[in-house]
Amino acid sequence: MSPFEHGEVFVLDDGGEVDLDLGNYERFLDIKLTRDNNITTGKIYQAVIDKERRGDYLGKTVQVVPHVTDAIQEWIERVAMIPVDGMPGPADVCVIELGGTIGDIESMPFIEALGQFSYRVGSSNFCLIHVSLVPVLNVVGEQKTKPTQHSVRGLRGLGLTPNILACRSTLPLDENVKMKISQFCHVPAENIITLYDVPNIWRIPLLLRDQKAHEAILRVLNLQGSTREPSLKEWTSRADICDMLHIPVRIAMVGKYTGLTDSYLSVIKALLHASVACFKKLVVDWVPACDLEDEMEKENPDAYKVAWKLLKGADGILVPGGFGDRGVQGKILAAKYARENRVPFLGICLGMQIAVIEFARSILGLLDANSTEFDPNTKNPCVIFMPEGSKTHMGGTMRLGSRRTYFQVMECKSAKLCGNRSFIDERHRHRYEVNPDMVSRLEDAGLSFTGKDETGQRMEIVELPNHPYYIGVQFHPEFKSRPGKPSALFLGLISAACGQLDALLQGHKVPTGIGNGIQIQKVNVYQNGNVAKFAKIASDGIYSNCNGAH
Repeated sequence: MSPFEHGEVFVLDDGGEVDLDLGNYERFLDIKLTRDNNITTGKIYQAVIDKERRGDYLGKTVQVVPHVTDAIQEWIERVAMIPVDGMPGPADVCVIELGGTIGDIESMPFIEALGQFSYRVGSSNFCLIHVSLVPVLNVVGEQKTKPTQHSVRGLRGLGLTPNILACRSTLPLDENVKMKISQFCHVPAENIITLYDVPNIWRIPLLLRDQKAHEAILRVLNLQGSTREPSLKEWTSRADICDMLHIPVRIAMVGKYTGLTDSYLSVIKALLHASVACFKKLVVDWVPACDLEDEMEKENPDAYKVAWKLLKGADGILVPGGFGDRGVQGKILAAKYARENRVPFLGICLGMQIAVIEFARSILGLLDANSTEFDPNTKNPCVIFMPEGSKTHMGGTMRLGSRRTYFQVMECKSAKLCGNRSFIDERHRHRYEVNPDMVSRLEDAGLSFTGKDETGQRMEIVELPNHPYYIGVQFHPEFKSRPGKPSALFLGLISAACGQLDALLQGHKVPTGIGNGIQIQKVNVYQNGNVAKFAKIASDGIYSNCNGAH
């Protein structure tokens, strides 16, 4: 999947590389999904072909209907029985997202399969929610229902009838508009939900709750007697706090795919989780890595000046992962600026590798130090291809999924942020690693590899001990960050950028959540006249107001 077209590739614990939507499900529901939760056309056709090769279809003509559609239904029913929330036994309700737009060629077999599935399991076991756009003509300000009418008609023509309509719009639907949609689409008015623009995405569950969307779903599935009211008190507090934050913390994101912010969606969400925990308003300054390079000063001086102005004006610098050599020199310059000017820095995956390369060039004097990914003939390879990797087959051959990292030094910042645990489990996606033969020279010069894998040969975490916050990690901590449970290393970056890191590390043990970081157990917000709003994180005893005092 191209980052410019589909956004980031989200990585699961079992190494599954999936669409970023599964990341949203994990963050909102606090669950752990598997690669089988991501159904693609390729997987279905591969399963059908494998069956045919085994002889399961002997004497039959293999067709889209019924063989492909049956495979889709079998996949759904099998995966629905796998628990993902840490509780024993299968879930009561399985959510299936059928992506795309009605009429897309790609989704036709899936629509047919779900039509057959709904007929087979019965109406009380199948609830179809159709998401549709209700645009507004700016000239007259009228909410137009025709797109929704046509999409529902198209859906019905394909054998599916919606029980609930989720109407996306900029403003709440007018009552007469809702009644019109109900009349033309044959959906009860109480089953028409309006999803209008809100200040932050955490308000969406509250929006659904207020419109009794859960009750509509329970009515269709005949589950009214076996449920209770949604418990959203903590979620509401978090959404309220997010809205009231106004003191900014600026993070410069130095990347290759800055043209589409979804390319770094999980990184942005992890920064948001951490900034809310620190009671700061997140401001991300997008810095194209290429614009920092010397060549850009000649080709486009204005872009060069803007990029460096953003970098120098940031409270913290983050260099995310990526592949290929485009923009690498710009990332190296960003790491050098952060190191020399003592600006809080976090490097993820490739970001860690370029931090090592920059250190070798600037401190060890190895001017040709590089990664064999960018220069296969370098005489000083700081980053090398992993021995177990494949150089001929690129797909699915990376080091993927959850791997264990053992702390080598318990007094380092990363270990303290992770609750002084001896190890952490984090998700990986890479095929290059720091050259173990270079480690001793780098450490002798002042770089500290504070986290390694179980063999002690694969570098996982690197730090500069004499820097306020300069950490690189081979894994992707953003994939396990959650609202209320920010990733420890992202929390460290934001805290350092706000000048709060010492308060976070001193005198208390950091509790661990699913993201190996702080879990906000209780948040109380007080306001008295013009007095600043205060908030308390009950689990660690830190008090912080909106001005950053402690």
